[in-house]
Amino acid sequence: MTQALATLLRHYVAIYPLVMALVWSGLALVYYWRRERRERWLLQAPRRPLAMPVSILIPCFNEASLLATTLQAALSVDWPEFEVIAINDGSSDDTGRQLNQWATENSRLRVVHLVSNQGKALALRAGALIAKHEWLVCIDADALLDRHALGWLMRHFPGRDRLAAVTGNPRIRNRSSLMGRIQVGEFSLIIGLIKRAQALGGSLFCVSGVIGAFRRSALHGVGYWDSDCLTEDIAITWRLQRAGWQVEYEPHALIWILMPETLAGLWRQRRRWAEGGLQVIISNLDLLVRPQQWHLLPLLVEPLASLLWAYALVACLLLGLPPAGGLALLPVVCLGQFMVSFQLDRPYDRGLAGIGFWMVWYPLVFWLVTLVASLVALPRVLLRQQPQRARWVSPDRGRLG
Repeated sequence: MTQALATLLRHYVAIYPLVMALVWSGLALVYYWRRERRERWLLQAPRRPLAMPVSILIPCFNEASLLATTLQAALSVDWPEFEVIAINDGSSDDTGRQLNQWATENSRLRVVHLVSNQGKALALRAGALIAKHEWLVCIDADALLDRHALGWLMRHFPGRDRLAAVTGNPRIRNRSSLMGRIQVGEFSLIIGLIKRAQALGGSLFCVSGVIGAFRRSALHGVGYWDSDCLTEDIAITWRLQRAGWQVEYEPHALIWILMPETLAGLWRQRRRWAEGGLQVIISNLDLLVRPQQWHLLPLLVEPLASLLWAYALVACLLLGLPPAGGLALLPVVCLGQFMVSFQLDRPYDRGLAGIGFWMVWYPLVFWLVTLVASLVALPRVLLRQQPQRARWVSPDRGRLG
């Protein structure tokens, strides 16, 4: 290796995380100042759009142990006209019986039973096709929708004919373990900042699969969700934006979710995220030769730069190249990022103050797992012979306590 290349690797490994931490924090603060600060402490959306009935779609696969709380929350939202459609995607447990029982007792609930497991993408499509309403809110079957979430999501659509989707703000429910507490911080310190920064630029890498409001006619125009992609939420976000539709982020639209609390569960989740993200990135590389869509380039370049950084770091370690001196500033920059994100997310999560101490373990646990997942994902995606149906696997959802 030439001296010039070695120097480039060392400086890239040291400087890239510093630059991105500053970029995410700075853009998130601008987003807060322009769009968020005046309504920061409001619980209920300030304006309720009229004549916008909503269909809430809940795809289910082996959700018997968690179904009741999810349905209760969805059926209790503060919205004048809505229905809940639960799609039982070939569950082998008691999910189907429970759904039928709930439907007999709740006129707002409709149930669809698929004979065999088809995957989340096709389950969502089935729900969208039978929905009564144009506006669809899609959530996961282990998530608790906040009572006021629909108001915050739907307020963006009136007067914006090219707005296809609005994503909300997932918060972690399970906080009894170290891994659960770390993920609370991760969703604030990393994901929350990135969503704000991207939304400021008018586009998003992903409308979260756990909470997203969609215009059904926009979904129909792009062919709905991709059944071959491991991350159908990322894929549909890109389909919509490449077709000229807009997407938006709403931090007030809360949903409470469960996350893995074992290293094995975390690894499976992060590897799936990494592979699915790479699938979408590779399928959209033609963006580079389409100048009319270059406003989406930051969404393409940043994950590629992150992947390059992961491989550059491994190369430095294998070659015994110490990172350039700028890496010593990383703890200081991260501390600043943590402070910014805590302040921005305080209105949405009252337990953040007690999580700060546990974030010291974030680099050791999540950063390392995410790094390795990125390294493993690239060859797996490139060597995949042909598209494969992305079907459900029961995840590690941790525990409440």
